[in-house]
Amino acid sequence: MSIARVVCYFWAVQPIFGWSALATAESWPQWRGPTGQGLATARGLPVRWSETESVAWKTDIPGRGWSSPVVENGQVWMTTAIDEPASKEDAQRRQKTSGQPLTVSAFVSLRAVSVDLKTGQRLRDIEVMTQREPQPTHVQNTYATPTPVLEQGRLYCHYGTYGTGCVDTRNGKVLWTNRKLHVDHEVGPGSSPVLCQDMLIVHCDGRDLQYVAALDAGTGQLVWKVDRSGKLRDEPKSRKAYSTPLMVEVHGQPQLISPGADWLYAYDPASGRELWKVNYGVLGFSNAPRPVAGHGMIYSCTGYMKSELLAIRVDLEGGLQRPQLLWRFKKQVPNISSPLLVGNEIYFVSDNGVATCVDAHRGHSHWVQRLGGKYSASPMYGDGHIYFFDRDGVTTVIEPGKEFKQLSVNRLDGSFMASAAAVDGALLLRSDKALYRLQTN
Repeated sequence: MSIARVVCYFWAVQPIFGWSALATAESWPQWRGPTGQGLATARGLPVRWSETESVAWKTDIPGRGWSSPVVENGQVWMTTAIDEPASKEDAQRRQKTSGQPLTVSAFVSLRAVSVDLKTGQRLRDIEVMTQREPQPTHVQNTYATPTPVLEQGRLYCHYGTYGTGCVDTRNGKVLWTNRKLHVDHEVGPGSSPVLCQDMLIVHCDGRDLQYVAALDAGTGQLVWKVDRSGKLRDEPKSRKAYSTPLMVEVHGQPQLISPGADWLYAYDPASGRELWKVNYGVLGFSNAPRPVAGHGMIYSCTGYMKSELLAIRVDLEGGLQRPQLLWRFKKQVPNISSPLLVGNEIYFVSDNGVATCVDAHRGHSHWVQRLGGKYSASPMYGDGHIYFFDRDGVTTVIEPGKEFKQLSVNRLDGSFMASAAAVDGALLLRSDKALYRLQTN
């Protein structure tokens, strides 16, 4: 059994019952950390900081990207995009046609950048692929929003419809690229890949096509591809989704929990076979939150229009797995950031800055608190604290519990859309211009 298979197995089992014993304080291999659920094992994390306090280093990052930092062997990696703006006439035409605020480019270089974890020195800046006349992105999105996966010296970078590539982190060589998985994102890519059973699995939920695909991690060749089977509405924009799947184990079977537009699916990661699906019961699309799992349940947000948080248990009936909706929570549920499960409570913050703590078993709220600001980054738990990161560089730190207890409010410069990483007693936060290492000592 390869290391990739071992890692997948532990990621699959542990989200139901707690985080993996394989997780270390020195690695952060994917979006939302070792378990994919925003749970950090690092100790001694800072609670208070500013531009002049608790900043070990701050390193400028070229280009634009909202991918979160991933860490292995003392190196921090992230993706970025350097683009050439389209002509003024083309940009105005695209804006008028779309009716949305767009970034319109004539050419984009899709890259991977590494930074030394200890010193902040920029080590590598690698062009993985290029694209002429890419689709516009929303002004709040980028061509490098999906977070890469880092495992045993290989960085797996996904840029949505523009392609997927693998970089050898030891020498900077691009080992393979695959540019055959295309969809119409309309406003740019968002879903991050996951690594499992020697395969890199990606969501492809566009206006035109909706499917999930697995690539061979060694070669980049297609292993399986499965179309979404749930019936969708006719309006193209209501078919999109930007969620990232989560590996769990259900009744002894590894499953890929995979939110799409209007439906939550489960697939066999080895073959792509659909195991079950459940309709949200409400209009839900362009959903970006990643599910969380625990207490024998899966918790998933439904997305735009009227986002709700669903708690789903998968029962066995006559040898078949059948999802059962146990409860739904309807107030101030995020469209973009993911929920956070800590103990018996679920924490989340709405796009417009209202934080909520919900009982994970019964679905009633313990508290609701307005934090202010706008939120895209997902919250994180580490060293006994919960961190909420807003777009304007403000981080609110609280204690987990059934009563709201704020510990600090911290401010940094710039715009923050990427979720944090936590390693080696430090927080890694990425702004639109720089990467910070924050630590107490």
